[in-house]
Amino acid sequence: MNMEARIIKKLYYSIGEVSEITGLKQYVLRYWETEFSQLRPSKNRAGNRTYKSHDLDLITEIQTLLYKRKFTIKGARQYLKDRQEDSVTSEKIVQITKSPNELDLKTLKNLRNGLNEIIKTIESYKKEI
Repeated sequence: MNMEARIIKKLYYSIGEVSEITGLKQYVLRYWETEFSQLRPSKNRAGNRTYKSHDLDLITEIQTLLYKRKFTIKGARQYLKDRQEDSVTSEKIVQITKSPNELDLKTLKNLRNGLNEIIKTIESYKKEI
């Protein structure tokens, strides 16, 4: 049975449910919380972890990076960080397209430098693969 078939749509999932859905041991999920700053499930009044659907999506992505794409934990952490920074850069691009007259030359240069850094990072990943 694939993962989508095992997921029952809920607002919150316990660590046991996430473990069952993903096929990962509970201690692996707890360890990943220490390694990936993006993975921060809430805790209920009793102190038990409660995962939301976006946490499940992130866990699935980490699982894919580590087990299928053979990233190291450090590499997966960097990949997720870079992707998050790309998202911020995308937001800046949207701002530019909405109000180009309000931007000054310094902002455009900073954006260009940021995009060049992203390109360099992508090229370095391509070399590693």
